[in-house]
Amino acid sequence: MKFRGGGLGANGIRLSMESALTARDRVGVQDFVLLENFTSEAAFIENLRKRFKENLIYTYIGSVLVSVNPYKELEIYTKQNMERYRGVSFYEVSPHLYAIADNSYRSLRTERRDQCILISGESGAGKTEATKKILQYYAVTCPASQQVETVKDRLLQSNPVLEAFGNAKTLRNDNSSRFGKYMDVQFDYRGAPVGGHILNYLLEKSRVVHQNHGERNFHIFYQLLEGGEEDLLRRLGLEKNPQQYHYLVKGHCARVSSINDKNEWKIMRRALSVIGFNDTEVEDLLSIVASVLHLGNVQFAADEQGNAQVTTENQIKYLARLLAVDGSVLRDALIHKKIIAKGEELVSPLNLEQAAYARDALAKAVYGRTFSWLVSKVNKSLAYKEEKFPGWRSTTVLGLLDIYGFEVFQHNSFEQFCINYCNEKLQQLFIELTLKSEQEEYESEGIAWEPVQYFNNKIICDLVEEKFKGIISILDEECLRPGDATDTTFLEKLEETVKNHPHFLTHKLADQKTRKSLGREEFRLSHYAGDVTYSVAGFLDKNNDLLFRNLKETMCNSENPIINQCFDRTELTDKKRPETAATQFKNSLSKLMEILMSKEPSYIRCMKPNDAKQAERFDEVLIRHQVKYLGLMENLRVRRAGFAYRRKYEVFLQRTKIFIRFPKTLFATEDALEVRKQSLATKMQATWRGFYRRKKFLTMKRSAITIQSWWRGTLGRRKAAKRKWAVETIRRFIKGFIYRNHPRCPENEYFLDYIRFSFLMNLKRNLPKNVLDKSWPTPPPSLCEASQLLRRLCMQNMVWTYCKRISPEWKQQLEQKVIASEIFKGKKDNYPQSVPRLFINTRLGREEINAKVLQALENEALKYAVPVVKYDRKGYKARARQLLLTHSSAIVVEESKIKQRIDYCNLTGISVSSLSDNLFVLHVHCEDNKQKGDVVLQSDHVIETLTKTAILANKINNVNINQGSIKFTVGQGKEGIIDFISGSELLIAKAKNGHLTVVAPRLNSR
Repeated sequence: MKFRGGGLGANGIRLSMESALTARDRVGVQDFVLLENFTSEAAFIENLRKRFKENLIYTYIGSVLVSVNPYKELEIYTKQNMERYRGVSFYEVSPHLYAIADNSYRSLRTERRDQCILISGESGAGKTEATKKILQYYAVTCPASQQVETVKDRLLQSNPVLEAFGNAKTLRNDNSSRFGKYMDVQFDYRGAPVGGHILNYLLEKSRVVHQNHGERNFHIFYQLLEGGEEDLLRRLGLEKNPQQYHYLVKGHCARVSSINDKNEWKIMRRALSVIGFNDTEVEDLLSIVASVLHLGNVQFAADEQGNAQVTTENQIKYLARLLAVDGSVLRDALIHKKIIAKGEELVSPLNLEQAAYARDALAKAVYGRTFSWLVSKVNKSLAYKEEKFPGWRSTTVLGLLDIYGFEVFQHNSFEQFCINYCNEKLQQLFIELTLKSEQEEYESEGIAWEPVQYFNNKIICDLVEEKFKGIISILDEECLRPGDATDTTFLEKLEETVKNHPHFLTHKLADQKTRKSLGREEFRLSHYAGDVTYSVAGFLDKNNDLLFRNLKETMCNSENPIINQCFDRTELTDKKRPETAATQFKNSLSKLMEILMSKEPSYIRCMKPNDAKQAERFDEVLIRHQVKYLGLMENLRVRRAGFAYRRKYEVFLQRTKIFIRFPKTLFATEDALEVRKQSLATKMQATWRGFYRRKKFLTMKRSAITIQSWWRGTLGRRKAAKRKWAVETIRRFIKGFIYRNHPRCPENEYFLDYIRFSFLMNLKRNLPKNVLDKSWPTPPPSLCEASQLLRRLCMQNMVWTYCKRISPEWKQQLEQKVIASEIFKGKKDNYPQSVPRLFINTRLGREEINAKVLQALENEALKYAVPVVKYDRKGYKARARQLLLTHSSAIVVEESKIKQRIDYCNLTGISVSSLSDNLFVLHVHCEDNKQKGDVVLQSDHVIETLTKTAILANKINNVNINQGSIKFTVGQGKEGIIDFISGSELLIAKAKNGHLTVVAPRLNSR
């Protein structure tokens, strides 16, 4: 080996080499592959310790990065450091997170293949921080534009928001992710980040209602109380003291010195604005957060029957306002359970324990669904929006997996089971893509290879997820089976089904010594990272994740826009049982594995140096345990024994186009290029123009198709809505017809309304035209009474209208006609002939009455005058006379002489026959000396004359219509008789018996 250096002799070279060796002894090697004793675990750990002591927290195992959490801030993430790693070959600079990020980014750009960076390790090992650092690196080093800067900001600001709602303090980590997160960052053909998408997995909802000692609820609750403005807290009904809320005091550490909730609140609020939340959406979101705290403070007491009753009405009022629901409905939903059996709704009261479960289930459901809504809202803001030439260059994707690490607590429940199962799957993926696949590739190519032994955790994954026999299948079966299923019966079923599995143990299956460390309601799994004991308490409830139906209905009716989106009404009508929580998680993990397998992976293995979260403390026992279960030694041995460059043949040939052996060939190639340069340029231009025009055409075509499909969809929806309306109308009509004779009820109200409307419309078109029109539409049975009332009102209205229109003269005419009808209708034979003839005011004009008579009447107003024939009392001789009617008397006049004045007070009655003759008799009071007796008269207008006489004399009820004969007074004590006989013609004569005989033809048959 030769060195070139000005004035550097042999001593200088020796000193330089010794200095390098001394530095290596002090800080260790940058790549474990370079360890001399690479098979020694002690040497591996010692190298880690040396580098950790010098604040060198990153070390390679080939292309795998091992990261040790320093638990302190290091000045290695500055912009200068980012520029140092930008575009530099992987091994040219010291190990760093940025080197992995840049290497994946360059592979993505040069090979146009999707990449992913898998960050794994225990809880508290620094996975979340590593994810944030990588995103910051891409934000600084990638090409920028105004749109790209917006996407970068949103990618970075999504972290504070999701951490506030999804992270919490645990015993091992002050900022532990309580949900799994896989983020895809989309890059365009220039390498600029243009979009992103986040998948979230299994939020630890149980933390909302319960925390272990020394742990906290999700950060957002404390941030809101600590950093929220006074006005905001007042609107939400909150106080700053977290001790006031039952959901925040169970861990007994509401405030932590290492967490600045007030500052984190400001960061989170600013992040919401960057992501695209407006003030209204922020208010709605925080209202839901506050409602969870108020839900925790809802208390119950038992009544005399042992049923739960709400005792904290004030909390219900706050919840009703914050969740925008009806307070009384919410209160009832919290203390009752609704069940639908065979189409019938059954509501039963809850006891205290059930009511507390319903309250906590609602709090978990509201928070969990709101978190999912928040992730989808972030995804909308990160969604890639195609620019001028969509599809010109397909975007490539770089995925970042930041998922909860392996957890072992004093009390491990359903959540830890799912989290550790997830880590088993990730470890299995790591084994498949590194240890197993590389060795199988060497063997398939016939390369001499000594196999490296490693622990394949597939046996544990199968124990958990195998169909029909796995723990998840048994748990689902126990949740779904009829009968009294409990956590204990689930454990018994496990003992019966997987009792022979080497990685499964319970109190019943353990030996005498092991039983002391296992409770009767616990089981133990031997994970790749060590043994974990799980308590089955709550496994069935958490797996079912049930929310009572009436609580769902209450939330579906919420006017809070977020809650309304979180609780879909289709859940109420969907009769299919939803998947259990464990099955959903298993299916999500399966899809995640498919996503990761489709990408080119890079690995970051995070480790924590101690459990106390202390800087500069290196716990060798803990490190050794992590080195062992992460399989780092096996990975090192494979990498050391394997090949440094392992490109696939297809990729290698694609990148390396030509091998040139002789210079002559190179020159000939360059000459040929010069000749073809013009034609190549022309062809490239033509291709580009064609491509440009085609893209423009395709854009227009897509737009036209989009508009067409939208319009067809609109027409289709309208048509479907119209048909649906028609079907519902017909169905309601038929059901109403069936129930038409029943009292009004929901089944027949539409039909009855329709019948009523139809009847009223028909009545409107066919109302009687006048008071004489007696027609009236036949009403349906349900409207008979209403029809009678309407008919009466209609008649009254027509009469009133008619009466309002008539003149006083016509009114008088009608009144006289009515009286005539009352007196003569059906009684006098010639009455029908008088009906169509109008009564006139008088039959004699003043010029036809003698002036002396008029003078004799003096001031008496003449009301009516008519020529009559008077028959003498003795010989019945007919004599022409005039009958004059005044206000007070009836006067018989012979030319200029008043023959007889009959005061109305002396008029005792009026008699007339029932035949068609015109004779009538005025009966006079005989004791009056002035009167000569009754007066027998004949008038051609007998009906008119008698009607007016009866009205003026007020003798309407004293008109007698006789059949056969009429007796009348001739003088003092003497009587005369008029006999009436039917005949063919009118004849009036004195008979031999001395009676006046009247023969009159019958005009009408009665």
